[in-house]
Amino acid sequence: MKKIILAVIALTVFGTNLANAQEENKVDFKKWQVRVRGVGVVPDESAKIGIIGGDAKISNTFIPELDFTYFFTKNISAELILGTSKHDVNTVASDISAVGGPTSADVNLGSVYLLPPTLTVQYHFLPDHIFNPYVGAGVNYTIFYNEKAGNTVRGIEYENSFGYAFQVGFDLMLDDKFFINMDIKKIFLKTDVTVDASNLAAGLSIPADVEINPLLLGFGVGMKF
Repeated sequence: MKKIILAVIALTVFGTNLANAQEENKVDFKKWQVRVRGVGVVPDESAKIGIIGGDAKISNTFIPELDFTYFFTKNISAELILGTSKHDVNTVASDISAVGGPTSADVNLGSVYLLPPTLTVQYHFLPDHIFNPYVGAGVNYTIFYNEKAGNTVRGIEYENSFGYAFQVGFDLMLDDKFFINMDIKKIFLKTDVTVDASNLAAGLSIPADVEINPLLLGFGVGMKF
């Protein structure tokens, strides 16, 4: 009987300690984190431009970015990335001789804003370490807005579109709550563009298939909660 009582007491103590350890792990496992980054946006553009031919040039830019991450487990998470960027656009080596211009000209197409919310699923390799690298993949939906055609053509229209995103990065913990982050994303994005050039020739509309495919280079700070 004495042995049975001692065994029951031992199991009770072990079970209590195990429950406490599990509870501590639940407390330590923070499921949310938020980051603020500065991001360099570098388009890798190309275009098929109807009628006048040539290629496209889209300017680089630097933007602030906010993202939220939810952890399903210590290794698996989903990240929503929010930010907007403004880019100047022009054609390169287009033939505008039909409207009295040169056979190789850069045509100013003004500027446009991009709003590209991106959702990725990430795998974190070392979630309990100071240095925690990760990879991710997901989808992007880009909204083009506030288009300004510039002084050459009458108007320009961009079609909103879906794309794919891939990323690699790491978090460097400063303590159990705050961390530094570096992140690289590649977004595969293309859009149909219609240029209203009716001010140059009656009824002139120029279609283009444009691939933007930006590289996003980010550095920032984050907080777990």
